[in-house]
Amino acid sequence: MEEILNIQNLSKSFTIHSLDKHIVGSKNINIKLAKGDFIGITGKSGSGKSTILKCLYRTYLPDTGEIWYESSNFGRINLAAASEREIIYLRKHEIGYVSQFLNVMPRTTAKEIIEQAVLEMGHSQELAKKQAVDMLVHFELDEELWNSFPNNFSGGEKLRLNIARAMVKHPRVLLLDEPTASLDNASKLKVRELIEQLKAEGTTMIGIFHDIEFMEGLCDKVYNMQAGNFI
Repeated sequence: MEEILNIQNLSKSFTIHSLDKHIVGSKNINIKLAKGDFIGITGKSGSGKSTILKCLYRTYLPDTGEIWYESSNFGRINLAAASEREIIYLRKHEIGYVSQFLNVMPRTTAKEIIEQAVLEMGHSQELAKKQAVDMLVHFELDEELWNSFPNNFSGGEKLRLNIARAMVKHPRVLLLDEPTASLDNASKLKVRELIEQLKAEGTTMIGIFHDIEFMEGLCDKVYNMQAGNFI
């Protein structure tokens, strides 16, 4: 199977100068993923799980280590050393990220948020409108909300919209940071359906979950983190 991600000796730490304190986020992380693999990461809050995903998405710049990614546009590229221009391209076209929080431009409706994600991929306005509706229907977001601004949505509604925006792109790699944290069981099943669909299409995924039951039968391998490292 084609290798798409190879994380080698990844480490990231943080210094709080006002407290003269050094915090280890993650250390010596090594993971290999083939196309279509789904890796799960569990562990207590503060153990460093999210740090790994943020280094992959380059929200954080790693202290040490390499993140080799097989890009459809750039070929083999080290995400830890890639330029800002390359990272922006990859975020738009190849690597998706779902967090518990929805960050969007103000005065943008729920439907427009998903349409913009499709348009970023270079698709037509017509296809963007169709896929946006399909996603909103799938996640059972009330039709009255489609043309509303998400700042007044509930936490669960925002999270469903966040997941829809990332998944509608069918990315090569999808990073999931507690994507089911504030969802009810029916919404969790909707997320699981799409994860299974993306996996079947060959999307490679790394997910952080507290809900162990949700992960059963989904993950090819599960890592448990403690104090910045796998145990």
